[in-house]
Amino acid sequence: AYDCDYLYAGSLFIHQLSHVWLDFRGIRDEFMRSKGIDYFENSRRATLVQHRYAIDNPHGFKSYGEHCWGITASEGPGPGRLAVGGVEHELFDYIARGVPHGPDDGTLAPWAVAASLPFAPEVVMPALEYCIYQAKLTEFNRYGFKASFNPSHPGEPGNPYGWWVSPWHYGLNQGPIILMIENHRTGLLWQLMRRCPHIVTGLVRAGFRGGWLDKPAPHSNGT
Repeated sequence: AYDCDYLYAGSLFIHQLSHVWLDFRGIRDEFMRSKGIDYFENSRRATLVQHRYAIDNPHGFKSYGEHCWGITASEGPGPGRLAVGGVEHELFDYIARGVPHGPDDGTLAPWAVAASLPFAPEVVMPALEYCIYQAKLTEFNRYGFKASFNPSHPGEPGNPYGWWVSPWHYGLNQGPIILMIENHRTGLLWQLMRRCPHIVTGLVRAGFRGGWLDKPAPHSNGT
C-alpha cells in the first residue's frame, strides 16, 4: 500500500496493543528477520499509511486530511446510508474499519491516533492538537476522547459538535492512550516488562533475537 512494504492489518489497534506492553524495537522473529525490519517499524509504517490515506481521502469524506485520521475497530453511526459528494456510502455500527482496503464509512477514532504516538510522533502530535482544539473532542467530556466521531455525518439535531460523535467511552480505548503516552515519554512500561523473566523466555522461545534481548535487563525482584 502506498509503496510501503509492511505486514498488513487494516485496523490500527492490531498494530498497537501488543506494543503497549512489549518493546519490539530492535528485536525480530524469523519472519521479520526475512523482511529486514522489526514489528515497531512495521507499526510505524502502518501509521504513516493511515496518514497518507487520510490526505488522499479517496472517498471524499469530510475533514479527512493531514491532521484528521485514525481508522480502527470502533463504534459508528450506522447501520444506514450516507451520501457524500453525491456518492452513497454504507454506514456501520461497531466494525473493524481499516486502511486502505476498508471498510471505511468516514468514522475516525481519536484514541487510535493517541496510541500511535511512539511510532510516528511527527504526524500524531498535530492530529491530537486538531482533535482537542479544532474538533473539540474533549470539550464536552469528563473522560477525554469519546470512542469515535464521523465528521461527514450530521449526528442528532442539537448535538454540540455539529457532527456525529459516539456517546460512549471504552476503557479498552482509554488504557492504551495513557500507556502509550508514557512509553513515548519514558518507556516505563517497556522497561518494566523487559525485567519480567517470563516475557523474556517467551520471546526467545518464539524466535526473537537481537536488540535488548541480547542484553536483558535484570529481572524484577518485586520491589
